[in-house]
Amino acid sequence: MQRIGNSIDFHPFKEGRDLILGGIKIPYEKGLDGISDADCLLHSIAEAIMGALALGDLGKFFKEEDSKGMDSKIILKKTVEMMKEKGYRVVNSDSMVLIEEPKLAPYIDSMRDVVSSLLEVPKEFVSIKATTMEKRGIIGKGEGCLAETIILLDGGN
Repeated sequence: MQRIGNSIDFHPFKEGRDLILGGIKIPYEKGLDGISDADCLLHSIAEAIMGALALGDLGKFFKEEDSKGMDSKIILKKTVEMMKEKGYRVVNSDSMVLIEEPKLAPYIDSMRDVVSSLLEVPKEFVSIKATTMEKRGIIGKGEGCLAETIILLDGGN
């Protein structure tokens, strides 16, 4: 049985934080604000898996009091464990990151390495793209970052 999941995640920028996207630290003057490390890309992937399995959202499994400062790679790894317990595997993952600055092109390949490892699939099954909002809206004005993921799972018990 195949199942499709979709999710978006947004975090605003904040001074004094590291910018973590796709599980890697990206040099930039500010980072994303959130309870965990605020990696909106990994959050959107994890929540897309949860959506495909009709499990709910991240907040159901990762309570605020337990997630303070948490590395989002742990969140995705635990989500993949839940998926595997239900007998599913990732067929492919397709993500889009909307961010005005910094430019992500130099980091996409490294992000794909991290995500493919966490999803336990070959790198060619993981797509990560980035675009700007042409200086429009809250993303275009540099106020935050949004990631969207669509994921296809196969399996089932």
